Amino acid sequence: MDDENTERWAAAEEGIERLQEGDIEGAIEELLRVVQAEPSNEYAHCFLGNAFYEQGRWEKALRCYVSALGVAPRYLGALTGAGHCLRFLGEHEKAIRMGRQILAIDKDDPDGLYLLGTVFFQRGENAAARGYLETFLLTSPEAEVAIEVEGMLEIIRGNLGELPTPEDD
Repeated sequence: MDDENTERWAAAEEGIERLQEGDIEGAIEELLRVVQAEPSNEYAHCFLGNAFYEQGRWEKALRCYVSALGVAPRYLGALTGAGHCLRFLGEHEKAIRMGRQILAIDKDDPDGLYLLGTVFFQRGENAAARGYLETFLLTSPEAEVAIEVEGMLEIIRGNLGELPTPEDD
């Protein structure tokens, strides 16, 4: 990180720490302050997006990620966040474009692979989803995410039995 990046990160650090501690409202307040004082701070925009994302406020989060990308077009965190917001908003084609943009920057990026795998899974495009999800698992993700992806792959493979009905209890 060069000096300029280090300064922008430091300016956003308090808000980032609050977000990591689970103080979403405090993070939003602090990151909004930074964004207003320093509109060219991509970190503040991106992590403000993360805070809104945590609240399920997809449109607000997306606007923040787009602002971060306006400052730093190759910022993988902002591309990933924007892609997932688009996915949740049902804008699958745009989410796919974001995922492909991530992989154009880093062909092995786990977040890009996961984004594309989940979008294609949602769309029922199982062959594409399978390829991205299987490749994602090769990146050694955290256990919780790996279990989620394995579940999607089991559905794609048709290996899940019938779901239990209330009468089965």
